[in-house]
Amino acid sequence: MRTSRARNRAALSMAATLPLLAGALALGIPDASADSASGGRHALQGTKPAWATDAADRGATADSGKVSIRVHLAGRDAKGLAAYAAAVSDPQSVSYGKYLSAEQAQARFGATRQQVAEVRQWLESAGLTVTGTNQHYVSATGDVATAEKAFGTQLRNYRKGNRTYRAPSSNASVPTGLGAAVLAVSGLDNAPHKSSHDDTLPPPDEVFRNSGPFSSYYGSNVASTLPSAYGSTVPYAVKGYTGKQLRAAYGAGDWTGKGVTVAITDAYASPTIAEDASEYARRNGDAPYRKGQLRQVLPADYTQTEECGASGWYGEETLDVEAVHAVAPDADIVYVGGASCYDADLLDALNKIVDHRLADIVSNSWGDIEANETPDVAAAYDQVFKMGAVEGIGFYFSSGDSGDNVASTGTKQVDVPSNSAWVTSVGGTSLAVGKNDTYQWETGWGTLKAGLSADGKSWTNFPGAYTSGAGGGTSSTVKQPSYQRGVVPDSLAQANGKKRMRTAPDIAAVADPNTGFLVGQTQTLPDGSLGYDEYRIGGTSLAAPVIAGVQALAQQARNGVPIGFANPVIYDRYGSKAYHDVTDYPLGPNQELAVARVDFANGFDASDGLLTSLRSLGKDSSLKAVKGYDDVTGVGTPAAGYVNSYRRR
Repeated sequence: MRTSRARNRAALSMAATLPLLAGALALGIPDASADSASGGRHALQGTKPAWATDAADRGATADSGKVSIRVHLAGRDAKGLAAYAAAVSDPQSVSYGKYLSAEQAQARFGATRQQVAEVRQWLESAGLTVTGTNQHYVSATGDVATAEKAFGTQLRNYRKGNRTYRAPSSNASVPTGLGAAVLAVSGLDNAPHKSSHDDTLPPPDEVFRNSGPFSSYYGSNVASTLPSAYGSTVPYAVKGYTGKQLRAAYGAGDWTGKGVTVAITDAYASPTIAEDASEYARRNGDAPYRKGQLRQVLPADYTQTEECGASGWYGEETLDVEAVHAVAPDADIVYVGGASCYDADLLDALNKIVDHRLADIVSNSWGDIEANETPDVAAAYDQVFKMGAVEGIGFYFSSGDSGDNVASTGTKQVDVPSNSAWVTSVGGTSLAVGKNDTYQWETGWGTLKAGLSADGKSWTNFPGAYTSGAGGGTSSTVKQPSYQRGVVPDSLAQANGKKRMRTAPDIAAVADPNTGFLVGQTQTLPDGSLGYDEYRIGGTSLAAPVIAGVQALAQQARNGVPIGFANPVIYDRYGSKAYHDVTDYPLGPNQELAVARVDFANGFDASDGLLTSLRSLGKDSSLKAVKGYDDVTGVGTPAAGYVNSYRRR
C-alpha cells in the first residue's frame, strides 16, 4: 500500500430533512459548523495539529517565512450533504439509491460563485496572493506575518519526531461572514502531508523476480527437503494467483463487471501501463482489453517526483489495473493520476472523479498513519467522499500493511483515509486456493519470518520476526458510524477509551505476498534494457482492487444500479453466507500454518545466492482474526453467495 500525507478515492422539505440529519449524525461525522470566536471571527476547529503541544514548542516562526494555503469551501449546505449522503446509502431509508448527477450534486451542495468570490476577495484584502480558485478551494500564498493576521493565530515551530515543523498555536479563524462558506484551511502547518506505497512493492526501475520452487496452487508443491515446521512439512509459496483463481475464491460465477466503471487513483502514471496490462492478460488467461476499456486521466504536470519516488508508483498502478481486470474482466477502468503523492494533489484526483462522475467504484491503494492526519485535511477528504456518496460513487481504501503500526511508529494506530466513516476500509488475508481452483481457507494476513540455518536442518529463531500484516484497529479521531453498531465488539470500539470509535477494516481480501497475485510490468533488466517481467506481489494494495473488482461484479448483478457508499449494505450482510468468516486458525485451534519461500539474494537471479525462509501465517502484530467481526478482516471476505446477494429479482 502506498502511504503518504503528501499521500506514499431535488430539494428536501423540512419534514424530510430532520430524520435525514439524524442519520448523518449517527454516522459519527463531526458537525461541520464551528463555534464563533470572539471579535467577530468564526473558529475553524481542528486547525491546530495534535502534535503542536506546549512541550514540543520551539518558538515563533520567522515572520518572513513563506506560507502556501488552501481554503477549502464548505458549499451551500454542509449538514444537508452529510444527511443526504447517509440517506442514499442506507437500505432502510426511503431515499436509498436516489442518487444525484454530478451537476445536481454541485448545484445542491457545491460552493457558489459568490462564496468563491467572497473568499478570494477576503484573502486578497488580507494581503495574500491568490494562486488559484475552483469549486472546491481557493489557494493563496504569502508570508507568515500576513497569514497569522489573516487567520487570527500565531504560527510557531514544534518538534515532531526528529524534525521541527511550523503549525498554528491555536485554531485558525475567518471573519464571521465567511463562516458558512469555509470548511477548513490547510497549509498553515508544513509537516509532510503525503502518501506512499508499501515496501512490498518492488521499484519498477529495477527488475524484481521471484525464485522457485513454487506451488501452482496452495499445497501443490511440498518442501519435503526442508525442515518441518509446527510438526509437519510445509508447501512452497504459490507463484502468484491468477484472476481465474481469485474469481473462483470470491464467488465471481459468470459475472464479469460488464457495464461498470472502476476508477483507480495513485500518484503519477506508468508510461507502459497499456502494453503491460495487455501482455499480462494475454499470458495469464484474462480477457483481452477492448478498445477504450482502459484509459488514463492525467494532470498537466508532475511535481515532487524525487521526494515521492515517482517510479515506485508505476508498480502500484500496474497492480491495481491488472487486479481489477483479472477479477472483473469486462469492467471499464479509468486511471486518475495525482500530480504528486501529496494530499493536495491526491484530493484533486479524487475530486476529478466526483466532479465528472468518471466511475462507480474507486480503488485507492495509498494512505498514511492517523497521527499524521490533521482535521483540516480529513474534512476535505470527507467532503469528497460525501459528494461521491450522493452521486452513487463508492471509495475503497487499503487498510495498511504494518498491522497495528507499533513496529513502524511505536504507537497503535490505524491508517488514513481508511479511517474515514465515509469509505470502505479493506483489510487483508492469507489465501489458500487449492486444486481445481477450490477455495480452502483464509487467515488474517500477518507474517513471521525465520531463515534457514547454515546447515539446512532447522529454522533460525523459529518462528521468527514480524515482517508485515494487514492494517486495522480503532481510530482515535473518528466516532463510531451507525453501520458498525451492534457488529463491532465494544472491546474494539472502545479500545481507546469510553467513547465508541470507528474501527477498521470493513471487509477484506487476499493481501499476503506469500499467497499473493502475479503481476506483469516493464522493468529495467540486469543488462540495463527495458523489458516485461512478472513477479508475485501482495499487500492491502492488492486487497483493495480485488474488492473493487468484486464490487463491480455485484453492481452488474443488481442490473447495473450503483452500490454507492457500500458500508451500510456490507454490514447489513454481516453473519450471512455472503462472507467467509476468516480466523487465524481455519483448520482448528492451535493448528499453525506456514509456507516455505525461496528468494534471489539480489532480487533477479541466482548469481549471488538464494535465501530460503519460513513464513508463518496469521500472525498480525497485536491484531487477531477471530470468529465474527475483527480488526484484521472486518466482516470477512466475499464468499460464493456475496455477489448473488446483490441480485435484483
